[in-house]
Amino acid sequence: MTAAERARNSGAADQSRLIVALTGGIAAYKTAGLVSRLVQEGAEVTVAMTEAAARFVAPLTFQALSGRPVYTSRWEHIEASDPQHIALARDVDAVVIAPCSMDCLARLATGRTDDVVTLIVSAVDRARAPVLLAPAMNEVMWNQASTRRNVETLRADGFEFVGPGSGWQACRQVGMGRMSEPEEILEALWRVLAARRGQERRD
Repeated sequence: MTAAERARNSGAADQSRLIVALTGGIAAYKTAGLVSRLVQEGAEVTVAMTEAAARFVAPLTFQALSGRPVYTSRWEHIEASDPQHIALARDVDAVVIAPCSMDCLARLATGRTDDVVTLIVSAVDRARAPVLLAPAMNEVMWNQASTRRNVETLRADGFEFVGPGSGWQACRQVGMGRMSEPEEILEALWRVLAARRGQERRD
């Protein structure tokens, strides 16, 4: 039985408050399927998008799929009493960034918070709520020394990864860097959530 199946059977999905965040990349269209699956399984999903992500898929798509407002700017405050989105980050059970671009990896690795996605993630206590990254980029970008350094830094900082895989890319080439499919991301998410909750029970 997969982690996703165990989550469904145990009702864990029904109790999960999740943030699904998108950065700029053509793979953003896949994330619509991920959000839909999570909502159908009973999770409460809040979507955050960088300005670049919103150029690939409209925020309205994710508002319709999640049934919740979509965060697209550091300066547009959905909750007037929480302008820094601290409460949103504090109350979440897990975060998924899919697609996670080369630029987002660099921002997270260096602690920058100059878009709504990195701002929200900066306020997440990763000792309590895992942050899962699903990289998506051209093979050459994935193999850059700077990307490899950033990935190593993020792993050491406690970020979780799913993918990338190898396959057909928007650059008309086949290679490593393709974002994992929604089912793979879903499985990885429930796996890291189950592991974190198991650790909390032992503690």
